[in-house]
Amino acid sequence: MIRPNMKWVAPAAVMLAGLGGAALADDPAAAPAVSIELSAAEQVGEACLLSFVAQNGHAQDIAQAVYETVLFDENGQVARLTLLDFQDLPAGRMRVRQFQFARSCSAISRVLINGATTCTGEALAEGACSRNLSLTSRTDQELIG
Repeated sequence: MIRPNMKWVAPAAVMLAGLGGAALADDPAAAPAVSIELSAAEQVGEACLLSFVAQNGHAQDIAQAVYETVLFDENGQVARLTLLDFQDLPAGRMRVRQFQFARSCSAISRVLINGATTCTGEALAEGACSRNLSLTSRTDQELIG
């Protein structure tokens, strides 16, 4: 049975781990950002209640984040353009925000986050609410940006 020379295995592992760390440091996706997930779409009577989970990945609190948002109908056409006020987003904390729309959930195919119209906070970098914005959906509705 051939055994590897252990004195070379550990340094090689350390060197490879170092390369991976350097690559992550240069990765723009690893930069501080806001993430928004469309977590649920619930039919409430004749309205659709959309639940979003937002997380502020910045070191600074966001005092107010308002996003211009577009709802697309089942045919892919613009159904509604609106502003969603996510209010305050504390640094490193998760927040759930809900918005209700007077239409059935099945009539909403996609939700587009056009960008932040308001993004305020002390010592917050310009574009902090939009730059590297991460969008995901756990629903039948696609969340895009």
